[in-house]
Amino acid sequence: MKTLLVFDFDHTVIDDNSDTWVVKCTPEQDLPDWLKNTYQKGHWTEYMGRVLAYIGDQGIREDAIRTVMETLPYTAGMIDLLKFISQNKERVDCIIISDSNTIFIDWILHAADTQCAVDKVFTNPAHFDDRGYLNVQCFHSHSCAQCPVNLCKRKVLEDFLERQLMAGVQYQQTVYIGDGGNDLCPIKSLKKSDVAMPRKGYSLERLISKVNAGNSRRLEARVVGWSSGLDILNEMNSLMKQSCL
Repeated sequence: MKTLLVFDFDHTVIDDNSDTWVVKCTPEQDLPDWLKNTYQKGHWTEYMGRVLAYIGDQGIREDAIRTVMETLPYTAGMIDLLKFISQNKERVDCIIISDSNTIFIDWILHAADTQCAVDKVFTNPAHFDDRGYLNVQCFHSHSCAQCPVNLCKRKVLEDFLERQLMAGVQYQQTVYIGDGGNDLCPIKSLKKSDVAMPRKGYSLERLISKVNAGNSRRLEARVVGWSSGLDILNEMNSLMKQSCL
């Protein structure tokens, strides 16, 4: 059986936030306060819709946005990790679950020629309209009270695993790699055979420590922190050796 690798994108695959990076394409490389003040907690995607409309109003079109987005740096060692995954597809499936959008992720993966590593991307759909404005929609609706209204990563992961099982694909283990608060919900669904990999020094690591130190139910998955893609690559090599024993 294969191993399933699940990646967050912002501050995980890449070493910044794609939604805030796009602001660099504006003349001021900043947003006006009136626009920043429209953000409401849990409604980031709706806010980004207004940000992208503002960028369009400035006359900034696809080529200029893409040029800026392709300068976004990958996290250290992550390109090597993705190349390793692409060379071991007979043993590893790889998906991305992200609150970014389809356009940004596609551009950034192709910029480093890492798209072959990724079997499926689950993120907010985006497209350029007839005016040349970039539009983004919410990925789905859900009933989870812990997650942003547009995306529950746990539901995405569980639905994917169910569809794979119906197609005859069962994974030996799931390895979840992330950094932020919206990665905790899917990690809570992992089993004893699975691995949760929070980025060291980021909020997910602190949240996992809080859960496991509390009196309520601890996480079932083994927790392994990481600082670079090479740490994840070492864990993958270890898991693959164990599966051969």
